[in-house]
Amino acid sequence: MSSPEPTASYARDLTRIETANSSGRIPVVFIHGLWLLPTSWDRWAAVFEEAGYAPLTPGWPDDPQTVEEANAHPEVFAGKSVGQVADHFCDLIGKLDRKPVVIGHSFGGLITQITAGRGLARASVAIDPAPFRGVLPLPLSSLRAASAVLGNPANYHRAVPLTYEQFRYAFANTVSEEEARELYDTFAVPAPGEPLFQAAAANVNPWTEAKVDTTSADRGPLLVISGEKDHTVPWAIANASYKKQAHNEHAVTEITEIPGRGHSLTIDHGWREVADTALAFVRRFADPTS
Repeated sequence: MSSPEPTASYARDLTRIETANSSGRIPVVFIHGLWLLPTSWDRWAAVFEEAGYAPLTPGWPDDPQTVEEANAHPEVFAGKSVGQVADHFCDLIGKLDRKPVVIGHSFGGLITQITAGRGLARASVAIDPAPFRGVLPLPLSSLRAASAVLGNPANYHRAVPLTYEQFRYAFANTVSEEEARELYDTFAVPAPGEPLFQAAAANVNPWTEAKVDTTSADRGPLLVISGEKDHTVPWAIANASYKKQAHNEHAVTEITEIPGRGHSLTIDHGWREVADTALAFVRRFADPTS
């Protein structure tokens, strides 16, 4: 039986992996979270390329290329689980000639830690990462931010868009009204509901896919970045993730807080401060000239 034809997004990612391999540079794989597309990393990719790395911004399975296409066909996002997405990125990373740095935001930060726990990352940066099994804090702001999905059990199998008001609270609470509207129009797309349900139930489901091997000897250095005023992943969650990871005896584990920033910290006007913080950490453990 012949293999199915790869999707357009997967084929595109394979082409970019070939380019990264031929460059001889250390790859940096960026993983976006819910309600965003790979294009949310475009400015970051330019910064890391200028610094001497080979940046890659793969999509989740079936990601459309543009926000317009995503909003026109929200059904393509439905039915994506944490395990499926993690395996997808691990498959792509396995096709690289050199072990990459992995950087992820929100649920992308969770996927980043999963890949690191599988020994696939040279170094990792998890930015406002979604919680995994063993991370216990559940602040009220997180519940409110997730209520757009968790408020209706039928959303488990659906793709769920955010209204502007929901986006304003969950992502853009620290920026002006004008910037919040611009971010919403520029970046916001529907997202699968399943990962949020998986994360919410992770501590009562011993078989959950939302789990991380925090003790792996091959995990590599890890930095957790937390936005001080993030409603979706507040300090309590980010710090609990860090404390679980800090038990790893084999690699450096660090955490830093970016003052005054919300969940939009990777895409709003202050994105460069966060990118430079990540880049400084990466340079310590993955010298682009090596």
